[in-house]
Amino acid sequence: MQAIVHTLLVGPAQPLAGTRHSSAIGKRAVSERLWLGPLGLAGDEQADRRHHGGPDKAVHHYAFDHYAYWIGRIGFRDVLTQPGAFGENLSTQGVTENDVCIGDIFRFGAATMQVSQARQPCWKLNARFGDSAMALLVQQSGNAGWYYRVLEPGWVSPGDTMLLLERPHPEWPLSDILDILYRRPLDRPALAALSTLEMLPASWRKLFERRLLACEVEDWTARLSGHGR
Repeated sequence: MQAIVHTLLVGPAQPLAGTRHSSAIGKRAVSERLWLGPLGLAGDEQADRRHHGGPDKAVHHYAFDHYAYWIGRIGFRDVLTQPGAFGENLSTQGVTENDVCIGDIFRFGAATMQVSQARQPCWKLNARFGDSAMALLVQQSGNAGWYYRVLEPGWVSPGDTMLLLERPHPEWPLSDILDILYRRPLDRPALAALSTLEMLPASWRKLFERRLLACEVEDWTARLSGHGR
């Protein structure tokens, strides 16, 4: 499997319109090559390091394939006219959450990346789209995007090809993991398997373990609405 990264995006942290918070969700497309290191692309920032960024969220990928769905779902918005509406660093066509598995290793330009987790949408999407339900809609749709950890740093450019090198877990496409996260949150066999899946970040394994032990689902209110943050 391979895909061309037709748009590469980065952005600084800046005030998020209509809120008292800062965010780097507003990315801009670049034409030059960039250095991709363990914490992401040169020139890219994260305002909230507690919930964004870090080695397991170094690069955010969102399928441009989903943009037509969103225009049909919520109507035309200026942010949907070009890549970057969802704060993504990489934009491609032809590869979605159905096609990518946890732990997949890709060669991208001169760098190597590994799929680390799906994105858990947060309330900043509500501000971005001017819609208080947007984060919830993204969660319900399964069109959430995903993150990579960087295994080998290197130079990358718009137009570079992403080539799948290894697929250690073909049994775990991201679409299935998202289904378990939000539609089958107390599927005990799935929770047991995911709680020991070493390719997932420790925080995700603990989340699945807590659900398994407590037989209940964590409260999503703060993440989806921003209340309490």
